[in-house]
Amino acid sequence: MSVQPLRLAGCSGHGVLLVHGLTGAPAEMKPLAKRLARRGFEVHAPLLAGHGADEATLLRTTWRDWLDGLVEAYDRFAAEVDTVSVAGICVGGALGLMLAAERPSVRAAAVYSMTFEYDGWNMPRFAVAAPVIQLVANLPGVRRLAWAETHPFGLKDERLRGLAERAPGGLIEGAIDRLPLGALYQMYRMNRRLERIGKTIQTPTLILHASDDDMSHPRNAYRLETALGGPTRLHLLDDSYHMIHVDQERDRVAALTAAFFGEDAPYAVESLEMRSHV
Repeated sequence: MSVQPLRLAGCSGHGVLLVHGLTGAPAEMKPLAKRLARRGFEVHAPLLAGHGADEATLLRTTWRDWLDGLVEAYDRFAAEVDTVSVAGICVGGALGLMLAAERPSVRAAAVYSMTFEYDGWNMPRFAVAAPVIQLVANLPGVRRLAWAETHPFGLKDERLRGLAERAPGGLIEGAIDRLPLGALYQMYRMNRRLERIGKTIQTPTLILHASDDDMSHPRNAYRLETALGGPTRLHLLDDSYHMIHVDQERDRVAALTAAFFGEDAPYAVESLEMRSHV
């Protein structure tokens, strides 16, 4: 069965485009989508290019393909609703901001667990050599090497972690269970581009990150906040790991996102006034 986009109806005319992570699939956004739809948002979670199949298919795509597909999904969605905000996890969050750079009509953005570097407390030792990896990760014979997530799988919730342990790769329908270095190379290229153009992005942005993220240290969230040109609001969460949109504080992530997107003018307040660490 092919992996399908996710769509949930709302009643407010405010659409939210949800973007899954690298090797992920729309199904991972379902818990968040349900919570936002209950608050009246129309929700659409497209499948990124190269995803929903296998590592070989993913390796035939670049970050530009991922973004082009997202732009097409946004244009179709924007024609059906009054306004659109975008939210994404990890690479999905970065793609949402790249979308905002190309479509300034995006009303607001939310970025969960931004990852410029895989530098969390549970990352393998080779991850600290990221600058070197970025130089060689796309070379023939290297790009197909793949890395599988390890315990605790970005999850503090013991029930979800148990499901991930019993069925690695099966927790999210349509997800690819290993990350090939060639795709990691594309992530680094896109994020460096995002950092270079960040000051041109004026979209109000909510940044959520776990203070105990096992894959991505909170310094990545502060780095994103510094890079962006528009107003930002940054919250640190204290009872989740990397997958904050499905982990123990998923209700809070949804509530913070809905409140930020629902504000009349989130961009009317200076970023430093809006910033809170809780």
